[in-house]
Order: sequence, then structure tokens, then C-alpha cells
Amino acid sequence: MSAPKNVALVVGANGIAGLNFIEHLEALGGWEVIGLSRRGGEAREGVRFIPVDLLDAADSREKLSGLTQVTHIFYAAYQDRPTPAELVAPNVAMLVNVVSAVEPVARNLQHINLMQGYKVYGAHLGPFKTPARETDAPHMPPEFNVEQQNFLEQRQQGKAWTWSALRPSVVVGYAMGTPMNAGLAIAVYASMSKELGIPLRFPGPPSAYDILLDVTDARLLAHAMLWAATNPKAANQAFNINNGDQFRWSELWPRIARMFELEVAPPLPMSLVDVMADKAPLWDAMVAKHGLAPHPYKDIAPWRHAHGVFSTNFDFLADTSKARRHGFQEHIETEASFREVFADYRRRKVIP
Repeated sequence: MSAPKNVALVVGANGIAGLNFIEHLEALGGWEVIGLSRRGGEAREGVRFIPVDLLDAADSREKLSGLTQVTHIFYAAYQDRPTPAELVAPNVAMLVNVVSAVEPVARNLQHINLMQGYKVYGAHLGPFKTPARETDAPHMPPEFNVEQQNFLEQRQQGKAWTWSALRPSVVVGYAMGTPMNAGLAIAVYASMSKELGIPLRFPGPPSAYDILLDVTDARLLAHAMLWAATNPKAANQAFNINNGDQFRWSELWPRIARMFELEVAPPLPMSLVDVMADKAPLWDAMVAKHGLAPHPYKDIAPWRHAHGVFSTNFDFLADTSKARRHGFQEHIETEASFREVFADYRRRKVIP
């Protein structure tokens, strides 16, 4: 049999963006998928995984130099570090190692899609210009997202393939064992609140309860990744991607509480990193009581990221009109997005 026309190399295959993107390609059909991650993954028809240490240039060359059939690279890997300066070296190195190993041998490479975020606009540093637009002025470095894009722009010069960069907001969707997953954090926090018989309290400061913000559904992001990689109008450009609406926690939080049949009490600022540190026994008891999938507590507790999300006390949103002008018209109501994500976690027996 001849090789499929499209071969996607998904880097960061077990992360929230990579995993949902692979599921999207599987549902579509017509793609061969190769997933890269340190943990590897369970192979199935049309999808195989390569465990690789992308921080190791030699290991990357050894594992990836045979991927001659790759037509599209979707880069969504991330290495967390304590400071913006420390994020640069590992995250740039991983992208460089992937592209340096694959691009010279993939004769039919058509596109490299890069996952970024609102860090490009300085969202991690403090109040930034909102709504953020792709044309906004850069901020003082270091910033690994910018360095990654600079590398792709320079590498692409004179080449037949193109690149794109997507800038989602906080991503909400299914994934396990990832450091950034606010949807899972809310699902577990609410489930534990219900188990303990207490109301659902917003864990951030009162000033964060009324900010205006947006989020990005992981399934919507998957659609945008494919659109950007296959639409010539998106070539060599960056695009903000979010659900298309904005909300305030003060409006949405009571509705989330109702999704778990919980009452709401006033916000109570707390460090989720500290408050949830001792909850492993409670989680283990819930797994046994409700017949949940046996995920270890460390894989369902992205508390550091969640604490950052709920502590943000300035408007956090971006303009997505550029993507719409270039042809990406999809959107989803954020309340519906959260409801469907929680339902998905219940179907997968992650929460009761």
C-alpha cells in the first residue's frame, strides 16, 4: 500500500493541545500520526508514538532522522521552569532539535505549526494591553515563544515549507499528567468540594473574580491547528485563538457550581498549591468509592497552573478577528465548553 498523503508529527503528544489534536486527526481520517513525548504512548491504527528526550540533540537525531515521510510538524511541547529566563534554553532547544532532525530528511515537508500563547504579549508579567492583537509591540525579553518563532522564521527562508503560530488563551480540555490544565483542576477541586460537603469557593482574590477573560477549548484549538497548517492564507503568520466570547468568573463560577450540584460561597483567596498538597488520601478514597480510573494524584493535580489562572487580577483576553478574516470561523460558547469538558472527564471515569 502507498503511504498516506499526510503524515503529522505531533510534538508533545500527551499534552492538552497535542492529545486533543491527535484525537481530531483520528476522527477525520486520512492522516498518519506520529506522536513524540518522553512518556511515549499506546499505538493504535494510524497512530504510533516515539519516546524521545528532545533536550538531547543526539537522541533526537537518532530517533527522528528516519521520519522521511513527515509532511506536517505540529509543535506543542513545553518544559516548565521557575522563571521566564530559564524557560528559554530548554524550550528553544527542543524545537531546534526536532526541526534539525526532521526537516533535512522530510523531502515533502509542507508546514510547521508552533503553539504559543499570551506570554507573547507579556500576560505572565502583569497587566498587558487588551484585547491583545498579533500586531502589538513586543515586550522586553527573554521570551521563549518569541525566540521559537524567530528560529522558525529564519529557518524557513528560501524553503518550500511554511510555518504558522497559534496563540491560545488558557486551554480547557481533556489531558492527564500535564502541568497546564485548568479544566481538570476545576473538575477535581469541585469534585472534592462535593465529597467534603462544602460549597464551591472561588480560590482567587476578589479582584480576580470580576476581571474579563477568555479561554480556549482544546477541541477548537485542534481545529485551528489543522486549519493553519493546511490553509495557504495562514502561511507564515501568527493567530490568536480563543472560544470567541468573554466572561467573568463572578458570572461563570455559580454556573460551574451547578454543573456539580454545589452551592456557592464567597471567594476565599488561597494557594491551591498549599491547600491541595495533602489531598492525595482523599483522592484515593474517592477513586475507590466511585470506581474511578486509577490515576495517581500527581496526574490530576495541576495546582500551580490553576493558582496562576485564578490569581490573575487583570483583564486577560485577545482579539481573534485576524483568524476570522483569514478564514477560521469556528467558535464555542465558554459555558458549554466547560460543561462538555466536565462531562468528558466523567465519561472517562476521571471524576465522579
